[in-house]
Amino acid sequence: MVRGIDAVILDFDGTIVDTEWSEYVTVRNEYRRHGHDYPLERFQARVGRTDGRHWSEELIEVTGPRPDLEEIVARRRQAHHDLIDATELRPGVRDLIGRAERRGKGLAVASSSPMVWVERHLGRRGLLARFPVIATGDQVERGKPWPDVFVTAAERLAVDPGRCLVIEDSHNGVTAAKAAGMVCVAVPNPVTEGTDLSAADLLVGSLAELPWAEFGLG
Repeated sequence: MVRGIDAVILDFDGTIVDTEWSEYVTVRNEYRRHGHDYPLERFQARVGRTDGRHWSEELIEVTGPRPDLEEIVARRRQAHHDLIDATELRPGVRDLIGRAERRGKGLAVASSSPMVWVERHLGRRGLLARFPVIATGDQVERGKPWPDVFVTAAERLAVDPGRCLVIEDSHNGVTAAKAAGMVCVAVPNPVTEGTDLSAADLLVGSLAELPWAEFGLG
């Protein structure tokens, strides 16, 4: 652990807003609609990655060809968006952003999701202008668990990666942050609780437990 940092980089999905639970629930609901289950453990392996197969491809494997596949995907997507729009920021996010701003720390989002997704949901919550840098999975060659998106964020902030504090919620995200040479705090959500976050420098139940002084944010 380092004492004091120059920038704070937050993952988006599951970290700023818990989009992961709504994604899991809406995918699971489609599987159940077609007589199958979708275990949480299966979904957990996908969290934070961009290189996996789409859930609808896996659905076809268990149900057979679906002439109504586009309708299924659209219905699930709308349900997912409706749930997210009703979801509050995760506890401590606004406090962390404010602390970083008041102390002159760089702020960035580094997400595996595409830019349009991140901008939409940050904008709806009045946070878009608070992040001078947003690095997303559609801007890098490799998504998490590779470090590319975090390295890109640090470069755009003009900050040494070793002086960056990353807030992550998933195994793949923690792996990526550590591969980038950054300090990483893991804050699991209901989807990622119980997954392997042991590579993080610190594991906390919420951002309220973060040792602010340790990072120059006290």
